[in-house]
Amino acid sequence: MQDRHITDERREVRAPGHEASAPPRRSRRPRLTCNVVPGVHRLEHAYVNCYLLEQGGALTIVDTAHPATWPVIGHAIRALGREPGDVRACVLTHAHFDHLGFALRAQQEWGVPIIAHPEEEYLAAHPYRYAHENPRAVYPIAHPRAVPPLFAMVRAGALRVKGVSGITFLAADEVLDVPGRPRVVFTPGHTFGHCALHLPDSDAVLSGDALVTFNPYTGGDGPQIVSGAATADSEQALASLTALAATRASVLLPGHGPVWRAGAGAAAAMARSAGPS
Repeated sequence: MQDRHITDERREVRAPGHEASAPPRRSRRPRLTCNVVPGVHRLEHAYVNCYLLEQGGALTIVDTAHPATWPVIGHAIRALGREPGDVRACVLTHAHFDHLGFALRAQQEWGVPIIAHPEEEYLAAHPYRYAHENPRAVYPIAHPRAVPPLFAMVRAGALRVKGVSGITFLAADEVLDVPGRPRVVFTPGHTFGHCALHLPDSDAVLSGDALVTFNPYTGGDGPQIVSGAATADSEQALASLTALAATRASVLLPGHGPVWRAGAGAAAAMARSAGPS
């Protein structure tokens, strides 16, 4: 992973040969940030975030980004001093193609379960057959700022994601028996089985695409729900913000965009104010 950045609260380490200048806040290049909150590492690749929950020397991967993230995740795991054999599960907040990218390979090559809500089962098997409110093609025309992110996602394999069958189901309010022990927060709307993951011990919530801080369909910044080009029911998505706010988490870790440290409640209020797009 030659153009990787590895960061934590104390230091930044760049791979040999990488330029010395700091990367953009949202980089198409892989970037691993260690301990964004205790025990949670954030891997950003082509405008999509996935997270590694670490506990007792074992790992849970939350969301599986792009097909091209497969070698990147291996480097990230080793950068943490772990091995792929330390991964116990992949949990999906939802099964859109840009969160399902390397799930099949993890299932087949590492033998780990892929865990998601039952409503995501069909979408996981058919990642391009997703419900959405608005025509997708108009967004790059109406929002030119969306072109670089969408192009980066395509380059990372967003149009060649393979479906996954045999997923393991989770349930609302369940505390998953995986490293990190996240509590499931049911947040439908973006997809019909979308779930966020609350980490009470870290005072954080992984919001997936129920609430993002960067919208790849408009290029817009700040807390918001994802555009109708990829959201099944924006009204339901806005209603689900209540569940995110109810976690009272201080830190929100979204599926797209930078970490939000001003509280899940404030982020939810701003997303409601922004409304659908």
